[in-house]
Amino acid sequence: MNTKINFYDLTGMTAIVTGAGIGKAAALTLASAGANIVAIGRTQETIDQTALEARKFGIKSIGVKCNITSDEDLNNLIDITLKEMGQINILVNNVGGGGGGREKFQRLTKEYIEKIYNLNLFSIFTLSKLCVPHMIKSKYGSIINISSMAGEMATPNMSVYGSSKAAINQLTKYMAVDLGPIIRVNAIAPGAIRTAALESVLTPEIEKKMLAKTPLKTLGEASDIGMGILYFASPMSKWVSGQVLAINGGGIQELD
Repeated sequence: MNTKINFYDLTGMTAIVTGAGIGKAAALTLASAGANIVAIGRTQETIDQTALEARKFGIKSIGVKCNITSDEDLNNLIDITLKEMGQINILVNNVGGGGGGREKFQRLTKEYIEKIYNLNLFSIFTLSKLCVPHMIKSKYGSIINISSMAGEMATPNMSVYGSSKAAINQLTKYMAVDLGPIIRVNAIAPGAIRTAALESVLTPEIEKKMLAKTPLKTLGEASDIGMGILYFASPMSKWVSGQVLAINGGGIQELD
């Protein structure tokens, strides 16, 4: 009898996942594949809820409150993860932010630019660097950076957010070169995803404009990104590194 092989099986591995929204979807998807989960964010109640839902898949999961722009918090995160889980295999760098569409170039300040780059880019570098030695020790490492379609296109009033996401795409490629052969590094560039942030401003008119250049004629769900993250985290993508995968319904969700 042939034995079925589950190339998405992550049983016994540990994944650190940052942020809510897409982060929660990623945590639950990885948990469903057997990974133990460390959910991190700035709101304890939110990450505790993610950890609770993840445990329904029969895995171990904890929530760690952490400001990813704080070196002290990140070092503490690694200590807690190793104490509770014993190893680190997967890192999903999802936390990010910015005033996409509201960044009037003439009004930008150096302080704002530094804030967004610290959050979107430098946090990826710092947390990844902390995880790398433990991935090498475990002989399995996959880092997934969440970028954005804003890093690929050019639309008004998005110069800081968009350029920080473009930098993530390029950082991903260089990390893949520097960290192989044990560690794979890839990125996902989501299109418009129905997160709480988008839903708070979404109107039928805005959605219609977004779908005008979207062949699949629907906005994305956080779970769509979660499935892409599972692909990059699992042995299914064992010969894939340095790639930026656009998950965007086949098009670009523009407002103009």
